[in-house]
Amino acid sequence: MLTHQLEASSSKVEVLPGFEGPLPFQLETGYVGLGETDDDIQVFYYFIKSESNPQKDPLMLWLTGGPGCSSFYGLVFQIGPVEFEIKEYNGRVPSLVSRPQSWTKICSIIFVDLPLGSGFSYAKNLTAHRSDWKLVHHTHQFLRKWLIDHPEFLSNEFYIGADSYSGLVVPPILQEISNGNEKGLQPFINLQGYLLGNPVTTKTENNDQIQYAHGMGLISDGLYASLQKNCKGEYIDVDFRNELCLRDLQYFNECLSGINKFHILDSYCDVDSLLSRRSLTQELKESLSSHLTVPELSCQIYGNYLATKWADDERVRKALHIREGTIGKWERCYTTDFEKEIFNSVEFHANLSRKGYRSLIYSGDHDLVVPFMSTQAWIRVLNYSIVDDWRPWFVNGQVGGYTRTYSNGMTFSTVKGSGHTAAQYTPDQCFAMFTNWISKLPL
Repeated sequence: MLTHQLEASSSKVEVLPGFEGPLPFQLETGYVGLGETDDDIQVFYYFIKSESNPQKDPLMLWLTGGPGCSSFYGLVFQIGPVEFEIKEYNGRVPSLVSRPQSWTKICSIIFVDLPLGSGFSYAKNLTAHRSDWKLVHHTHQFLRKWLIDHPEFLSNEFYIGADSYSGLVVPPILQEISNGNEKGLQPFINLQGYLLGNPVTTKTENNDQIQYAHGMGLISDGLYASLQKNCKGEYIDVDFRNELCLRDLQYFNECLSGINKFHILDSYCDVDSLLSRRSLTQELKESLSSHLTVPELSCQIYGNYLATKWADDERVRKALHIREGTIGKWERCYTTDFEKEIFNSVEFHANLSRKGYRSLIYSGDHDLVVPFMSTQAWIRVLNYSIVDDWRPWFVNGQVGGYTRTYSNGMTFSTVKGSGHTAAQYTPDQCFAMFTNWISKLPL
C-alpha cells in the first residue's frame, strides 16, 4: 500500500503562507515516483492550471538552468502567478504578491524540481542520479507518468520551456519524447515545440563574451585588438604557455570585475562578501554558521534568500503537502556531483526542426553570460532560410526587441534591455512575446 502511495500523489493547495487571501489560481503540488521501484526517486512538482481555458490552452513543462536548479525559480522569479515582495526579512514567512504578467494567464505550467537534489525532490541515492543524460531520462519519465495521472491534459498541445544551462538538455529531452511517441510509448504526448531563453547551446559561449564586451564599451579597442591577435579567437582552455593571451584575459577579467554578467546594467553584488548589515543578531549568527550569505536588500539575489526562508518554514511545507522527514534544509540549487555529458545541442535542434516542431529562441540583449550573438551564431549554422527578416516587435507602442523567423519554424527574438533570465527583468515584454508565440501569432 505504501509503495502505491509513493508512486504518484497530488494535492490541491488552497492557501499559500505569505500570500493574503485565497489563491486566484489553481495550484496543485505532488510527487511522481521514478526508478526501478516506486520509492527510488520521488520528483516534486508545482502545477498551475491556465487561468483562461485549461481544457484547451497549451500545457508546458518548465525547467530552470544551473545546472542543478529547481524550477521553483521560474515560478516565483520569472513566469509564475506569484512573486516575493522584496522587503527585509523579519523572521516571519516572506510575503508573496500576485504577478500580473504570469504566463499561466494563457497556459497551464508544470514547474518541476529537477534535477534531483534541488527543491523538494528526493531519492535513496542522490549522487547516482545527477548528470545531463539522467536529467533527460528523468524528465521524460516524469512527464509520461504525470500525464497518466492527469489524462484530461493528454489532448492539449504540449511544450517545454527553459532557459540558461537547460539549453543543453531540453533539445535532447524533446528528441527522447518524440522518439518515444514514434515507438508507441504510452501515453502519447502531444508535443508541438519548445522555447529557450538565453540558452547555453555549444559551451563555447564564453568566446563571444569578448566581442560582446567590446561592442558594449566594457573594454577598449586596444584590448580587444590585442585579445584577437594573441588569443586568435579562442578564449576558453587557453594554453598556459600563451602568456600574452593569458595576460590579456587577466586584464579583461579585471575590466569586468565590477560588472553583473547576468545583466550588465544591473547592480553588481559580490555575494561572497555580503554577510553585511543584519539587524537581528541571531540571523547573523545563523548565516555565519550555515554559510548562508545574506545579500543587501538592493541586490536582486535577495529574493533567493527570501525563497530559502520561505521553503524552510514548516507552515509552508505543510501547505505544499511536503512529506515529513524527506528534506532537511531546502536547496534551490546544488553545485556538486553533477556530471556534464552534453556539450553541444545544435544537432538536436536540427533533428527537431526536421520533425516539424516549432521553437522560440529568445535572448535578453544585456546578458553577458550567454550573449545574443553566440545564440545567433549557432542558429546561422543550421542554415535555414529566412521567411521574416530582422525587424522590431512592439509592446505598448515601444520596441520590445528584434525578431527573425526561419523556414524551419524557429523564431529568434531579442528582448530589449533584458538580462540572462529575461522574464525576471522585463516581465511585460516577455509576457507579450510569449502570448503571441504560443498563440501562433507573429511577434
